[in-house]
Amino acid sequence: MATVVDLFCGVGGLTYGLRLAGLKVAAGIDINSTCRYPYEENNKGTDFIEGDVAEIPSRIIAAYYPNDEIKVLVGCAPCQPFSKYTKRYRKGEKENGRQGDSWQQDNKWKLLDAFAQKIRDIKPDIVSMENVPELEDEQVFQDFLYVLTELKFYINYKKAYCPDYGVPQSRKRLVLLASRLGEINLIEPIYTPDNYITVKQAISGLPKLKSGEQSDNDPLHFCTSLSKLNLSRIKQSKQGGTWRDWDKSLQLKCHKKNSGKSYCSIYGRMSWDKPSPTITTQFYGYGNGRFGHPEQDRAISFREGAILQSFPPNYVFLNKDDIINSREIGIHIGNAVPVELGRAIGLSIINHIEEVNNNE
Repeated sequence: MATVVDLFCGVGGLTYGLRLAGLKVAAGIDINSTCRYPYEENNKGTDFIEGDVAEIPSRIIAAYYPNDEIKVLVGCAPCQPFSKYTKRYRKGEKENGRQGDSWQQDNKWKLLDAFAQKIRDIKPDIVSMENVPELEDEQVFQDFLYVLTELKFYINYKKAYCPDYGVPQSRKRLVLLASRLGEINLIEPIYTPDNYITVKQAISGLPKLKSGEQSDNDPLHFCTSLSKLNLSRIKQSKQGGTWRDWDKSLQLKCHKKNSGKSYCSIYGRMSWDKPSPTITTQFYGYGNGRFGHPEQDRAISFREGAILQSFPPNYVFLNKDDIINSREIGIHIGNAVPVELGRAIGLSIINHIEEVNNNE
């Protein structure tokens, strides 16, 4: 039917979702060696290729496609250059007269171009690209669209709201689908605001933890330690509230300045009855956003962050002998394509192929 190769695969969020939808994923490619174990452990039968997508010869990728099957090439090029945070940083650099050519020279700007080059070389039948919504406003995205148009792809892209597809997280993503076989679209939302999966539905069944504790049964159900001051702060934090709920003695100096009064989402608790805020690569830090547990006096655990990214509760991220590297695991989880969004993309591809076959 169809064979998929996943570029910039990370720990396998997109691959896992595509496989849940029923697609065959032959290989995933990523430059980060620490992605190999979780990718292979959770996606048995799918090869992990370690390397730079831009430098791996296209013939190696093309060899994974059987001659008689539809070729699908998917990927999520790392999105840091296009994120809201990075844009704010670049704006600040420019306003302070320090912006040179460094941002244009950032290799991560070139990853979408590398994806486009692989499309030129391999000529897949179907392409899917997922990224941050801000990418739509960048020239590199217009260049990507130009390549697809030049190769006679039908193109469709939209800003998808992840709770619509079963992700318990208020994340928005740009999802592009393109096909040389005919028109292709992302499936209609599966959920509505009336039945979005909430934080409570997603993580309330996990064992309780105190600040800095780790579950005996799951090494990933581990939360970072809070300082004495932050413990006092979280005890005064309300679900969905802000630092304004604290005594003034607990507030940060920046909160008392006019410039800091609008930053309400940091040092906050999640709400049980809503999807979570967007899970960033630093979700494990209480002060990095509204990442406080709704009831327990701690930041959410790494397992909870993964579940809010719609990874299944038994998804393996570490070898049993590995030591948790908080920054590394945070990046792996926060940068992943949410599994259920990956499933929605997979179902969209399958529906499209079936429509094409029925019209022949």
